[in-house]
Amino acid sequence: MFDTTADSEPGNGREPTAKAVDRRTILKSGATLVAGTALAGRVGAQDATNIAIVSSPAGFGDKAFNDLALEGLQNAAKNYNINIQQVEETDQSQYRTVQSRLAESSNPDYDLIVLVGYNHTQALESNASQYSDQRWMLINDYVDQPNVAGYSWANHQMSFQAGVLAGTMTTRQLDHAGNSLNPDNAVVGFVGGVDGALINAFERAYKAGAKWVNEDVSVKVGYIGNYTDTQTANNIAGSQYDAGADIVYHAAAAAGQGVFQAAREANSYAIGVDADQSLTVPDYEDVIMGSAVKYINKGTNRVAEAIVKGNWDQVNGQNILGLQQDAVAMVLGNVIGPKLPDVVSQNLEESKQAIVNGDVTVPCSATGCQN
Repeated sequence: MFDTTADSEPGNGREPTAKAVDRRTILKSGATLVAGTALAGRVGAQDATNIAIVSSPAGFGDKAFNDLALEGLQNAAKNYNINIQQVEETDQSQYRTVQSRLAESSNPDYDLIVLVGYNHTQALESNASQYSDQRWMLINDYVDQPNVAGYSWANHQMSFQAGVLAGTMTTRQLDHAGNSLNPDNAVVGFVGGVDGALINAFERAYKAGAKWVNEDVSVKVGYIGNYTDTQTANNIAGSQYDAGADIVYHAAAAAGQGVFQAAREANSYAIGVDADQSLTVPDYEDVIMGSAVKYINKGTNRVAEAIVKGNWDQVNGQNILGLQQDAVAMVLGNVIGPKLPDVVSQNLEESKQAIVNGDVTVPCSATGCQN
């Protein structure tokens, strides 16, 4: 647990006291510290680089977004003397407090604090300037401060390609492990986490990708309201399958596993997100047709390495990575991928080149839909 005096507690109506004083306090919080600090080199060595990572509301163990961000730091720790502190906090209202207490810590003094998800943005807008000598990495958004490295992946581009996959296959036949498609019914589905600007970009780009293949395709849409409720995700996806959808794409982090369960129950298919979920959630490999992936692990690895080497100026500022940088991709399922017709790969490659060349304009942006 973390502890600070009442006068330095964000959210009590008073601003935190100067960092020079607060950094001497002991780090405490209501956040759960995930067991096990990852170490490379000598434990507690004075020359170690200390990095903290704070989860999004989905938490660690989501087999996608949070786990990928952590994986990149763990890979860096294999090559450098890095101590990693995982802080799992699923309550967004606590983010300002958690961020400030990590920044105030002197035991250890964190060289970098990684914030997983746009949910941290509002808190960081005040904390980045309040703790101007603290370096931060914000994933999926950006705060315009010199001590922030903002990394956003082109969620809209990879979601467009998820739509290309769904639009291509919904009118074709695919039988596998008792699952099938209905070639006579061009209906697919989308299940999102929170109905807001970021996930709306997944939805709108997915629709555009499906219609790029087939103008007559119908897309069923539903939102869970969070990123953790697998049962609601299952209910929404189930209703979409009942309404004729034979492929459902989710952008719902950990809750998305409920979509995979619904796909199995409906003897249909699904498309995963963030990581290759046919590998990270192998129990559902027989229903996961593919996954829209973003290489968050490469981003966190790069920033961690820059901190170790003192190359902050190479990573700070706003960084947007997409198809052109091969930072996002549509990866076909480990089991189902080999069974898909060649037209799938052809359509994916054609749509990728059209996006990169500017011949296709994908709705919204990497940071979401603004209207």
